[in-house]
Amino acid sequence: ITDNPYAYYARVAQYFHAKQAIVPSPGVHPTAVIDAEARVAASVAIGPHVTIEAGAELGEGCVIGAGCFIGRHAKIGAATVLHPNVSFLADCHIGARGIIHSGAVVGGDGFGLANDKGHWIKIPQTGGVRIGDDVEIGANTTIDRGAMDHTIIEDGVKLDNQIQIAHNCIIGAH
Repeated sequence: ITDNPYAYYARVAQYFHAKQAIVPSPGVHPTAVIDAEARVAASVAIGPHVTIEAGAELGEGCVIGAGCFIGRHAKIGAATVLHPNVSFLADCHIGARGIIHSGAVVGGDGFGLANDKGHWIKIPQTGGVRIGDDVEIGANTTIDRGAMDHTIIEDGVKLDNQIQIAHNCIIGAH
C-alpha cells in the first residue's frame, strides 16, 4: 500500500488523534500573572499559575500549560504549545508551531566560569536562545542561553527528553 509504512502509520495516527484531542479554549486562568507590558494574542489559552513578564509576546493560538514561566522580552510564535511547568526565560524566542514538553528550561545560564588563582568568577551569559518554526523539545531538556551571542536551534529540529544543549551551540534545520 505504501513505500514507507512507518510514515503512513504516523499520518493515520495523527488523523485519529486530532479527532480526539482536547483543544483548550482561549482565555487566561484567574491565577495567571501577566505583566501589563506583555503582548498576548486574544486566541491564546493560558493555564493556572502561569507567569508572563514584561515585554513578552505570545502569538495567535498559543497554549501555555499550568505553571509555566515566560521571561522578559521572550517571544512565542503562533500555535506553539508549552506543556505544564516549562521555563522559557528572558530574551528567548521560538517560532510557530513549536512544542516544548514539561520540565524543559530554555535560556538558563551556560556553564561560564573563569578561574583566577583557584577562585571561580562567573561570566555573565548575555546572549539569548533563538528557536525556529516546527521545533519540538522533549521533557526536562535544557537549552542554555549564549555567552555573548545566541544559542540557535533552526527550523524543524526534534529534541528528545533529557538533552542538554550548551551555550552558543547551533543546531541546523531538520
